[in-house]
Amino acid sequence: MRGFLASSIGVATAAALALPLALPTPALAETAPVNPAGSTQSLPLVPLGPEQGRATGVPGMSASPRVPEAQGLTAREVKTFSLVGVVWDDASTELFGRVQVRTRSATTARWSEWQDVETHNSEHAADPDAAERSSGRVRGSTAPLWVGESDGVEVRVQAEPGADRITREKSRLPSGLRIELVDPGSETQRPTDGKNGTGTGAGDGDGDDKGEAGSIPGMTMPMAESSMANVPMAPLGANEIKELNKADATADAVFASDGTLDAAAAPYIGPRPRIVTRKGWGADESLREPGFVYTSTVKAAFVHHSASGNNYACKDAPAVLRSLYRYHVVSSGWRDFGYNFAVDKCGTVYEGRAGGVAKPVLGAHTMGFNTNSMGIAVLGSYSSTAPPAAAVNAVAKLTAWKLGLFNADPRGKTWLTSGGGNKFPKGRNVSMNVISGHRDGFATECPGRRLYGQLPPTRTASAKLQGRPTPS
Repeated sequence: MRGFLASSIGVATAAALALPLALPTPALAETAPVNPAGSTQSLPLVPLGPEQGRATGVPGMSASPRVPEAQGLTAREVKTFSLVGVVWDDASTELFGRVQVRTRSATTARWSEWQDVETHNSEHAADPDAAERSSGRVRGSTAPLWVGESDGVEVRVQAEPGADRITREKSRLPSGLRIELVDPGSETQRPTDGKNGTGTGAGDGDGDDKGEAGSIPGMTMPMAESSMANVPMAPLGANEIKELNKADATADAVFASDGTLDAAAAPYIGPRPRIVTRKGWGADESLREPGFVYTSTVKAAFVHHSASGNNYACKDAPAVLRSLYRYHVVSSGWRDFGYNFAVDKCGTVYEGRAGGVAKPVLGAHTMGFNTNSMGIAVLGSYSSTAPPAAAVNAVAKLTAWKLGLFNADPRGKTWLTSGGGNKFPKGRNVSMNVISGHRDGFATECPGRRLYGQLPPTRTASAKLQGRPTPS
C-alpha cells in the first residue's frame, strides 16, 4: 500500500496526498470480483461528526456550527475504478444537497481536487408506471462521474439547509447512501468457449459470420440475442454497423422492413452513420435483463448529456460506456443501459439499449416521455463547455436516419403523452419539437445550456440530410 498523509477532509489542492500506512483497505460490500468484464465496489457512507460537517477544506460545504446532515467516507485505498456515483434506497426520494468526491490516480498517485457530482438524476429513468420502474431493484442515484483509472477515494455528501418548516426536510439525506466505484473492465472481451475461458475470436464483423442466434462458437445467448436484433444491417457478431449514403440507407431500410416501411418515409431517410454495436464497445450482455421492450414508433428524439464530465479521450469512450452501463444496471437497478444511443466528443455513434438500432426500443432516458421516443446521450458535461462540432454533427446525422425511418421531420412538432414527471402530469398530451432537449420534457438542466443551444441548427441540418424541402 502506498503511504499517505492522514487527513479527514483534506485541503482542495492538486498536490499529491498520501494515505496513512496503517489505514486498512475497507471490506467491500456487493463487490463483484475483479475480472475483464468489470466490477462494482459498493461502499456504505457513514455519518460525519460536527467538526467534519463544517468541511473547512471542501469548497461550497457549510462552515456553520449548525450544519445539516453530512455523510461520507474519509480518504482510503480501494480496488481500481474509473467512474463514481452515489445511490440510495428509494428511487422516489430526491437528494437535496451537494455531493463531492476526490480521487487518487492509479497512474500518478496524485489526488484530484474536489469535484462536484450532479445530484439530480431521477429524470433519467423509466416512466413511473413502467415495469422497469416497479421491479423492486431500482435505486435513487446521482449522475455518474468519470474520473479515470483511480485507486483511492474520499467522498462527502451534505444535505441542503432547510430554511423553515416547509423546507426543513431538505436538511436530511436519503437513507441507504452508498458510493459506487465502477471498473469498466478491459477494452476487448473475447467470448468464452464454455470450457477453459479462452476466446474463440468469432464475430469480428467482417461479414463472414453466418447462422442463427447462438451458432457462433463462444457467443453467449444474451450476446447473440443482442447482435441478432441488428441483422440484416450487420452480420451476427459484428462490432459495427457500416455507414451508408442516403440512397443505400433507404434501400437497406426498405429491404430490412420486408416491404412494410411507410411509403411516405422512404424519400426522407437520411444517410446512416457508422454505429459501433454493443459488442463493439464491449457490453457485458449478462448484466441486462433478457429480451427487449418496444414501443409502436419513434416520434421524437431527446438529446441529453451524460453529465459524467469531459475528462476522457475518445479512445476511452468504450470504457466510459461500459461504466455507464454497469452503473445504470448494477448500481441504479435499471433493466439495461438507459439511452438508445450515445455519441462521443469525436462524433462516433454507439448503440445503447439493446433491441436493434433501427427499432423503436423503449429506453429509460426522459422520465414521462420514454414511449415513442429515443434518447441520445452526448458523452460529457455541456452546461458551461461548448459541445464539439463533431458530436453535434453526429447527432444531426443520427436523427436524420433514425427519425427518417419513422417519417418524422426533424424541424417539426409532434404530440407525446406524458407518463408522469415533474413538469407535466400523467396523461397530458404535450406538443414537443421532434428533436427536443431533455429539459423540454422534465425540469432539469440536461442537456446543458451549451448543448441545448445547438438544437435549432441541429434540426435544420438533420432535415437537410433527410432531403426535406427548404421552407419558402
